[in-house]
Formats: sequence, structure tokens, C-alpha cells
Amino acid sequence: MTILIGMFDSPFVRRVAVSMRLLGLHFEHRDWSVGRDFERIRGYNPLGRVPTLVLDSGEALLESAAILDYLDELAGAERALLPAAGAARRTALRLMAIATGAAEKGALQVYERVFRPAEKVHEPWLTRLRTQVGGALSELQHYCAQQKSPWLLGQRLTQADITVACAVTFLDGAVAPPADSKSYPALRAQVARCEALPEFAATRIAWSAPASTG
Repeated sequence: MTILIGMFDSPFVRRVAVSMRLLGLHFEHRDWSVGRDFERIRGYNPLGRVPTLVLDSGEALLESAAILDYLDELAGAERALLPAAGAARRTALRLMAIATGAAEKGALQVYERVFRPAEKVHEPWLTRLRTQVGGALSELQHYCAQQKSPWLLGQRLTQADITVACAVTFLDGAVAPPADSKSYPALRAQVARCEALPEFAATRIAWSAPASTG
């Protein structure tokens, strides 16, 4: 049985889980925390990071982009979630880069609050991170507002939809960005469309901060 390691409150773990469910690929989930279960994760991933996907053969795939590439290869060209080439692929990769970049900047805000002593929190750094998240969300809002189709790249849900939804939902829980329906209505509507799907509902959990001692 293929094993997916990592908690679903991570947007990177979750986008892998959602993709596997959409592709009908079965997996066993190990709900391990990078704080609490660091050494256990290192048994499969020397960095102790998630997601890690352990194949039936024992081979461990590291980093969500590499895992998603493997899943598309496994699914085949007809069912792959990322367009194979051309403008559609470039657009999808751009949207995914903006979304994952925003999620990374959100995670850095969490680490700054949780792991750094309060008196040493660097406010200019936090302000910069918030600016980056806000810029990313504004760009995604602009793109969504221009779309006439139900999904980001047309009539079919792609990896761009999955990654954007997982990133925005993560940011809502982790850093509470100014991303309510009044701020980014088109983006919020797009995320809600994804979150209504059973594959998203099955992987949605409340976000919880990492333990400072983890």
C-alpha cells in the first residue's frame, strides 16, 4: 500500500491527498507531525519534511511537486491534472507558484510567532511577509475575476485549482489574511467551488499551530 506521510493542515500534504483521491489512487495516511513525529518521518525522509510518499516498493518520494509529477505520470496523459504543454501548462505553473509562494510566506509568519521569543519577533520581517501574501492573493483574485469558466483553466479542474484552494484554505487558518469574501470575492468563490467537492471535504481539517518544543 502506498503511504502518504504528513498532516492535512499542510497545504502541500493536502494537495497531494486531494490529487490522489481525484485520480482514484488509494493510499494509507500517516497523520504525522513534523514537530511531534520528526524522527519517525526522518526514517523515510532525511530532511524530516512532509509530504513524503512511500511507494509499495519502499521508494520514498520527497517534496510535493515531485510527488504530483509522479502521480500524473501514473495516471497517464488523458487524466493528468497538470496540462502537458503549451500556454495552459505555463499558466497553471504560474498560478501554482503564486499560491505555493503565498503558503510558504504564511508558514514563515507562523514560525516567526511560534519559535522566536516574543521580544525578538522582527516586525519589519512580518510586515514584508504579509505584503507578499497580500500581493499573491490580489494577483489570484485578479485572475479569477477575469475567468468565465468554472475552473481556472477552463471546463476541467486541474492542479492549479487544487493548489490554489489548498493554499488559501491554509492561509485562512494559519495567519488569517485579509481574504474574506469582501476582499477577494472571485478568489473566494473559486476556492469554495473546490472545497465543496468530496475529495476536498475528506482532507479538510482544522489548522493547528506546531508545538514550540517540537
